[in-house]
Amino acid sequence: MKLFELYIAGISWGSGSKNRPVLVLQIAGSLISVFPITTQYKNKSKAIQAKYFKIDEWSQAGLDKQSYIDTGTVLDLPLSVFNKKKPIGKLTITDMQRLLKFLE
Repeated sequence: MKLFELYIAGISWGSGSKNRPVLVLQIAGSLISVFPITTQYKNKSKAIQAKYFKIDEWSQAGLDKQSYIDTGTVLDLPLSVFNKKKPIGKLTITDMQRLLKFLE
């Protein structure tokens, strides 16, 4: 695993869980810190939308649809919740640079 790679991970909340794409932020032993990625944007509040980073080059990153990085949520996940040990893709250099600027 490397920074800025995208993986599919089993994300759980309350009584449910779902496989979701995530962006790797940090690797600390057996815990991986990630931003979740979503396609849901339009129906979110302005406050939530302000924390969503639009991935312009989503197809090159290995995603199926226009997607957004939820920079307001950092999840620390164990390696065991990642469906495959191979990434589905990686942010392009352009999107990486834009994301870093967005986070400033």
